[in-house]
Amino acid sequence: SKDLDFRVESDGNANMLVVDGGNNRVGIGTNSPAQVLDVQGTALMERSRLSTNDGTTYWDFRRDSSTGHLVISDDGLGDVITISQTGGEVTMAKQPAFRVKPSSNQSNFAIDGWVDVAFGNEAFDVGDNFASSTFTAPVTGKYQLNLQLRLNNVDSAANFYQARINTSNQIFYTTIDPDFGQDAAYWTFILSIFTDMDASDTATVGIFQSLGTSQTDVSNDSHFSGYLVA
Repeated sequence: SKDLDFRVESDGNANMLVVDGGNNRVGIGTNSPAQVLDVQGTALMERSRLSTNDGTTYWDFRRDSSTGHLVISDDGLGDVITISQTGGEVTMAKQPAFRVKPSSNQSNFAIDGWVDVAFGNEAFDVGDNFASSTFTAPVTGKYQLNLQLRLNNVDSAANFYQARINTSNQIFYTTIDPDFGQDAAYWTFILSIFTDMDASDTATVGIFQSLGTSQTDVSNDSHFSGYLVA
């Protein structure tokens, strides 16, 4: 309980470790720490590491030598979070995100029943969570899901058309009555939702036509996307 300071020197660093007993502070690379733990010095800040007792797994905190950005990395995953030195922008290379589209038109889909929309072309799929036209949430969280579904040769005699994003927790719909007086060459459904998903919950896209003729196509100019927000 005495007000005592002590300092440890190393080869080339006179203030390798400084304990300021009067102010309850510890400094590395400084003899006057301003905080409870104050680490200073370019060489010291190039890389800091938090690891398990046996050193087999760790988190790295480093300054990128070429950009000056702060980078947080995991021993198994690589760079996970990057914070820009200039503007403070944060990018997360491993954050789940995807955008997909159909490989071809889904022609003359059946009427009076839900038809799954097939997405076979991936623009990107961070984390490999999209497969077989299904997004599977890798972790529990809040997800933003977006659908742009274009239909060709819409039948005006149909009672209605519905598009949906079907998640394990809830189903989200958008509906039109195509009584335009004539068949429409095309129509685009837009659906954007912010929803909760548990780990291993799924999200798929479906289309439904009530009555009319089976003449409508899902265009390969459709898109389904999503990402983990929080």
